[in-house]
Amino acid sequence: MNLNTSARSIPSTLKFEATPLSTPTETVLISRKSVLSSAIQANDALSIIPPGAPIKGMMKSIGKTGKATTFLPDDSGSKFTLILLPEKVTRNNHPLSPHTITDSLVGGNILGKGGENGVQVYVLDDKIEERMGAVAAAIARAMPVYTSKSQATKKDEEEVEEKVNNVSVSFMNEIGAAVESKDLWDSLNSAATSVRLAGKLGDMPPAELNPATYAAEVKQITNELKESGHNVVYEEIVGDELKEKGYGGVYGVGMAAGVAPRIVIVTYTPEVDTAVESVALCGKGVCYDTGGLSLKPKTGMPGMKHDMGGSAGLLGAFKAAVELKTPKKITLILGIVENAIGPKAVRNDDILTMYSGKTVEINNTDAEGRLVLGDLVAHASKHIQGLDIIVDMATLTGAQLVTTGKKHAGILAKTEELEQRTYRSGLTSGDLCYPMLYAPELLKSEFASKVADMKNSVKDRGNAQASCAGHFIEAHLDSNYKGDWVHVDMAGPDTKMERATGYGVALVLGLLGAPGFN
Repeated sequence: MNLNTSARSIPSTLKFEATPLSTPTETVLISRKSVLSSAIQANDALSIIPPGAPIKGMMKSIGKTGKATTFLPDDSGSKFTLILLPEKVTRNNHPLSPHTITDSLVGGNILGKGGENGVQVYVLDDKIEERMGAVAAAIARAMPVYTSKSQATKKDEEEVEEKVNNVSVSFMNEIGAAVESKDLWDSLNSAATSVRLAGKLGDMPPAELNPATYAAEVKQITNELKESGHNVVYEEIVGDELKEKGYGGVYGVGMAAGVAPRIVIVTYTPEVDTAVESVALCGKGVCYDTGGLSLKPKTGMPGMKHDMGGSAGLLGAFKAAVELKTPKKITLILGIVENAIGPKAVRNDDILTMYSGKTVEINNTDAEGRLVLGDLVAHASKHIQGLDIIVDMATLTGAQLVTTGKKHAGILAKTEELEQRTYRSGLTSGDLCYPMLYAPELLKSEFASKVADMKNSVKDRGNAQASCAGHFIEAHLDSNYKGDWVHVDMAGPDTKMERATGYGVALVLGLLGAPGFN
């Protein structure tokens, strides 16, 4: 999908390739001080350092971690930026601290000033091939796509030819030699494009991204994958059909909106006899969340365009996984709705019948995401034959930020094996996550109802609330489902500084074992 076809896109390209730009406007070198020092000691004329760059002085001025920029003494006006990453990180962080990479590149808008000559980024590390995926995603996050800023035009209103900013990234080993693997480059380019796609969708305002236009985006991506020769099938269940078929959670949340709610299902079947696992990806796609009749306050509602971040991350991961011919059968299931107010809005005290057959007494219309996901996991666990794993992902609770913070998603897994697999995927991919308390038998009483099978919100917000929300979703798995399940609450890492981050793409690629992320 071309990210720059819209007039509301920042014109830029990001490519991961072995051959660097010849005369970049700016050269950026990212490394740890110890690795860079060893490389310089082994090769004084390290080719990735522009001639005349005072590299040793810059390293000294930075100290352990940070960045420094200098103009090069060649009368070209070009610059050189050095970014030194932390030497050591704790066990719950990626070794190259991807957040440091993103923050360093965003600060000063380093990747947005390359112009036609572009920016050349070199990443130097002693274990670079196993860390490229996380770095690629971190760099992609530093290049957001969506904008609604007005564009300068000529007085005669003729179109101005946009200058596309080019960014090229090359990866080098500890002696400064380039990584040459084409398969790795293909993987990184696909993953980075998907991270930027997920960020773009998250940043789009609700007037542009509603359930209908979002579904159209998914259908377009499906068609492009199909045209590229991939075996993908698109299905959509819309509006009253949801009600007729029993998807009471999705329909109930979205029935008051001006645009009908829907479930979008895209199935990928890899080449014959190559699928080693069947995985369902269930995403919360709340294009806007007013809170419903439990209306959010004026300071709590801005930013709720990002409440579809879980679905965007899964869509991006699905797209990249298919492009890379990942040997898994993958089913993408998105619940796309607006949680609006109006005469048809679901009320507190209403009772919804979910697709699982269980009844839910509404005691908080702002706890809507779990209703959507409850229907999605019920569908997956009931209808997908031979399903091994269900992954649901959502910006589900503010409590997740209290539980695992703003950089780590909270994960809740049925088995310790899947919990550890997901956690390790976070460490490898740079989409960090950490396990939350798994204890349904201790927490299910939080949803006790006198008149229905359960309520949709806890009675005690101080009792492992983020875990409770995940257990609510788990309660709607089909009773005959024998596979595994993991819930990813990524409310914290989904956004930063009012921008969507594309979180989840890299995590799920790692979980699926996609090339470059396994």
